Amino acid sequence: MAGTGRGRGGVREFFAARAAGWEERFPDDGPAFAAAVAALELGAGRSALDAGCGTARALPHLRDAVGPGGVVVGVDLTPEMLREAAALGRRAQGTLVEADCARLPLRSGAFDAVLASGLVHHLPDPGAGLRELARVTRTGGRLALFHPCGRAALAARHGHALSPDDIRAQPQLGRLLDESGWQLRCLDDSAARYLALAVRKS
Repeated sequence: MAGTGRGRGGVREFFAARAAGWEERFPDDGPAFAAAVAALELGAGRSALDAGCGTARALPHLRDAVGPGGVVVGVDLTPEMLREAAALGRRAQGTLVEADCARLPLRSGAFDAVLASGLVHHLPDPGAGLRELARVTRTGGRLALFHPCGRAALAARHGHALSPDDIRAQPQLGRLLDESGWQLRCLDDSAARYLALAVRKS
């Protein structure tokens, strides 16, 4: 299953042009990010990865969840997004790394949880990307695939219908996760949010 059809260069170009003022376009998304982080059930001293972090909007919530003794890392392919994150003070909540989520410069089993906001459908090879996220997550660790609105609402925002082969739909996503080292536990695809929770298999 493929993502949007953009290669890595296309994804970087798309987000680079939109990085400045990104969060000003979506000022009401903060509570949805907080709820997605809460669903990961992180505790003090744990480690969390924000994969495809963009402007690292989730980092303050992840830092609150793991406390000062925990580890928070945000990774993104687009340097302009990371510069915007730094300008917003996000380095105070965690480490920002420019890297491809399909080839992470991180050790295996390093994280207790991964948040991936609006990421999976932008990956040229979603299966490879999810396998890489599984590699850096400990057995039993959690993955949250998240967007602050559901697929139907997002499609309407962009003026198109839902695709029947959308990899974020439950049948396709369940198979993709299973083949990539994850077990899908629940999926909320409502108007208010898209949140798929999965657990890293042994």
